[in-house]
Amino acid sequence: MAALKSAISFGMIYIPITLHKTNRETNISFNQIDRTTRERVKYKKVVHDKEIKSEDIIKGFEFDKDQYVTFENDELEKIKSKKDKTIHIEHFSKMSEIDYIYFDKDYYAVPTLGGESAFELLRQAMLSKKVIAIAKTVFGNKEELVALYPTKDGIITKLLFYQEEINPSPSYTKNTVDKAQLTMAKTLIDSMISSFDITKYKDEYQEKIREAIRLKIEGQQIIQISDEPVSTAIDLMEALQKSLAMTKSNRNSVPSSPN
Repeated sequence: MAALKSAISFGMIYIPITLHKTNRETNISFNQIDRTTRERVKYKKVVHDKEIKSEDIIKGFEFDKDQYVTFENDELEKIKSKKDKTIHIEHFSKMSEIDYIYFDKDYYAVPTLGGESAFELLRQAMLSKKVIAIAKTVFGNKEELVALYPTKDGIITKLLFYQEEINPSPSYTKNTVDKAQLTMAKTLIDSMISSFDITKYKDEYQEKIREAIRLKIEGQQIIQISDEPVSTAIDLMEALQKSLAMTKSNRNSVPSSPN
């Protein structure tokens, strides 16, 4: 994805930037194939069996049954103000005041030529005050709520969901917890605590898919992985005790690092 051109604005300060996605897609991509012919399934955009080219497609809003009001792209651009086209800072807040459920997508904000000094000034000022900036901007057809998060390396632009976009949490019955079970659960948690290291984790299922692809290319059959038998339901306290014993056994089996 190409970088998005934008700008950060607050007060009389204007900082031209580009936005770059913080993540990339690594999943295996499959095409849809006809089972009989083994040909790729393709889709066409048609009206009355006539294929329509992309340049002949415009946006339309259905305000009544089969009744549309249409828009050319330049018409939607006309209703954007200069403020809409920038990431306009509304105010500053503490990061802890934002519930993580509101976080959507992240982008790296990078200053472009001429905006480096103001960008660095904003980053250091926010870091020293331990605050983030709450801003708004228009991307496509939506006004986005944005949090500008300063780091030691730059500024992360976090898109936020609006309150009306969040589904309410489903309710459930909160049973009374047995104190002995709670103590055992805490002990189990303590036995499993370790520092988080993101480099230790990878998508193991994707590796299995890649291996399956290799086998299929070589004309070999996919062999069913034999899973461990699923344990039958047991008493909760017994499950906690067995889990704790298993965790201790796993830890003891890990060789210690040489000094």
